[in-house]
Amino acid sequence: MRQVVLDTETTGLEWQKGNRVVEIGCVELVERRPTGRTFHAYLNPDRDMEPGAQEVTGLTREFLADKPRFAEVADEFLAFIDGAELVIHNAAFDIGFLDAELARLEGVGKIRDRCAVEDTLLMARQRFPGQRNSLDALCKRLGVDNSQRQLHGALLDAQILLDVYIALTSGQSEIGFASEAAPRAAETVQVVARPSDPSLRPRVQVTTEDAAAHAARLAGLQKKAGRCLWLEIEQAG
Repeated sequence: MRQVVLDTETTGLEWQKGNRVVEIGCVELVERRPTGRTFHAYLNPDRDMEPGAQEVTGLTREFLADKPRFAEVADEFLAFIDGAELVIHNAAFDIGFLDAELARLEGVGKIRDRCAVEDTLLMARQRFPGQRNSLDALCKRLGVDNSQRQLHGALLDAQILLDVYIALTSGQSEIGFASEAAPRAAETVQVVARPSDPSLRPRVQVTTEDAAAHAARLAGLQKKAGRCLWLEIEQAG
């Protein structure tokens, strides 16, 4: 499964009032593992930043003046996300803005024409009803390091959201994948080479008892997290 964790920054809160996208950040996952591929662009919105947006992003019209317009990066952006499942926090916001940008172009359709969308805000509300489920609140609750998030930035926020999504959906910290030595969200992802020849890969024989314990563990994770992707993959297969 190919997924893209995505975040945007904008000139204001409402695309209906003419606000524009000023930054896009994307991080690619394949089989829930970062590949090291990212997409990042600052964009010239041809308008002023609203005061609130400028305060939280630190972006100014002067800084963005020499950056490309959305139309100039649209092909590269769409090629990066095409066919992937997008993982977005408060997806309605980002999708609304991106669809508004795409509507200014011809013949490119909408985001959901190309991608499935997973909204981590909706997932968090199901798992933590009645609690604050902002990205910062989830980082604190799930033990994700966001110490470098002094300002909102699309690529950094996408990298942080990646860790939040993994913790939110699979509880990897409970089954040995996370540790105090794990890299922080904003650090560079390293890609580990794997043998291309299947005969070189180790083979593990699983006993009936181990298989039963494995199935019980996945069922427990699904009950606690509300969803376990590994279990869904096994059931589908």
